[in-house]
Amino acid sequence: MYYMSYSTKVPTRSLRRRISKRNNPKPVLNESKFQETISNLPPRFTPEELADAITLQEDPLVCFHLFNWASQQPRFKHENCSYHIAVRKLGSAKMYKEMDDIVNQVLSVRHVGNENLYNSILFYFTRAGKLIRAVNIFRHMATSKNLECRPTIRTYHILFKALLGRGNNSYTSHMYMETVRSLFRQMVDNGIEPDVFALNCLVKGFVLSLHVNDALRIFHQMSVVYSCEPNSFTYDYLIHGLCAQGRTINARELLDEMKVKGFVPNAKSYNSLVNAFALGGEIDDAVKCLWEMVENGRVVDLITCRTLVDESCRKGKVGEAKRLLEMLREKKLVDRDSYDKLLNVLHKDL
Repeated sequence: MYYMSYSTKVPTRSLRRRISKRNNPKPVLNESKFQETISNLPPRFTPEELADAITLQEDPLVCFHLFNWASQQPRFKHENCSYHIAVRKLGSAKMYKEMDDIVNQVLSVRHVGNENLYNSILFYFTRAGKLIRAVNIFRHMATSKNLECRPTIRTYHILFKALLGRGNNSYTSHMYMETVRSLFRQMVDNGIEPDVFALNCLVKGFVLSLHVNDALRIFHQMSVVYSCEPNSFTYDYLIHGLCAQGRTINARELLDEMKVKGFVPNAKSYNSLVNAFALGGEIDDAVKCLWEMVENGRVVDLITCRTLVDESCRKGKVGEAKRLLEMLREKKLVDRDSYDKLLNVLHKDL
């Protein structure tokens, strides 16, 4: 008897790419749509008229071929508007290879380009995970003699967001945070004033890389140095970071300050607070925070409930843990499956 064996190894990147190509065959140009779009253009169309035609066309492949066809027409030259709409169409369709062809054309023409066009290019390259290509575009912007192409605060927003989204653990977050810090210094040195989004990116980055004290330093500098008031996101990032380090006193202070300003913590902050209070033995504060969370319409996750039940039992508050569990069920804050899991936790602790 023969047995078929299956590999348990994770497929390599090249194999995944080949499988993806097999499952996603190369799209075929719709000739009728292409010819129809060409026929609707005036004899001596302008870049603006071409941009309008591309905007109205839903098929991104037709858009790409239309753009290339226009490039070959006598006395026609693309301008920012036609480059921009082509980049947006292809980028939105995730046709990054075709988009890259157009980007190379943009880079080859000195007088072409503006901040909006380059920011769109940056955005789609970062969305595609092509960070090196994005950084090269940014460098081109920064050294361009065309002042309309120079980076603005929006440019830095795109890069900060992309870099902070790359880290899946504290080590990689720390690596990318160094780049974010360097870009932030460069932004300030170039005379671009940071806004609350840029400062929140720094706060978030420091929290993700476990440098909470640096995050707090930026928080205290926001209004004094940069004339920016912290918003709810600032407090949420900091509360989560402080709770992760068990610094409940500091987290509580920020929570109180947040409430005075009229902000409501998000679910992540509330769950972090309840967990931190419970793990620190502050069961009463944890329960109080949980009900405040519910009152404010935030979702309690299963880990938070489990931690609170578990730690209550450890502190000998078994009766309170049972009552809490029943109240969670009565208020339909946990489903039947979650309730059974929490009940098992309770029985194990008895």
